[in-house]
Amino acid sequence: MDFGLTNKRAFVGGGSRGIGKAIAVELAKEGCDVVVASRTQSALDETAKEIEALTGRRIIPMTMDVTSRERVDNVIAEAANQLGGLDILINSASLPGGSRSAIGPIEGLDEDALISDFDTKYVGALRCARAAIPYLKEQPWGRIINISGGNARIAGNLSGGARNVSLVHLTKTLAVQMGKFGITVNCIHPGMTRTERTAKMMDARANKLGVTPAEAEALDYADGSLRGNHINRMVDASEIGFLAAYLASDKSWAITGEVIMAGGGTGNAVYY
Repeated sequence: MDFGLTNKRAFVGGGSRGIGKAIAVELAKEGCDVVVASRTQSALDETAKEIEALTGRRIIPMTMDVTSRERVDNVIAEAANQLGGLDILINSASLPGGSRSAIGPIEGLDEDALISDFDTKYVGALRCARAAIPYLKEQPWGRIINISGGNARIAGNLSGGARNVSLVHLTKTLAVQMGKFGITVNCIHPGMTRTERTAKMMDARANKLGVTPAEAEALDYADGSLRGNHINRMVDASEIGFLAAYLASDKSWAITGEVIMAGGGTGNAVYY
């Protein structure tokens, strides 16, 4: 199917690894030129070279910290300048490596972790949208896709769940405000997803159990109870990329202000 994305211009926050990288790959395969942005230049450079070699599209790496409004504004302005405009914004930034959300019993809540989580995922997405919208309005066609997470529907992660819900509200509000400009806004909730990080987690579990990573995953998903997943395997980041490419496409006009859960039926587990 022709998604109508040839020569579209995309900005992917959190694009150096994981789900963001997978989305950048799929957009480039569909014909987009893409700016990939994250905090770490070396990872960005490696990702840009990899996607360029795979797709033949122009991939531009740019460092950005979404907790800085000035940096966000400057980077997105430079991205639009280098691409000659902007059609698609993907908000997929994640917390810095080593950070953690505010989890566990409320009595031990880490308020600093909660504030950092919101500043990165919710306010970060808002900053990026605010900076990108003037460029998206320049033509009667635009897409904003917020990558949230299954914690919005699962108890236990006090900051992760709340900021994911807040992204749902941001999505709906922007969809209402941007519709008249030809800009659709949608949100994806991934569940547990196979990325570089989760692959390392599965390797560690496999070593502990004395089995292969594939066998360890099969044990985890055998009855769907451990992860609350009902397709008996972990969703791959590329599958989130496929969905994002469709929502970014010219075929998705009927969908805006919506949230799509893409976790293989995730929803019953409680994480602490």
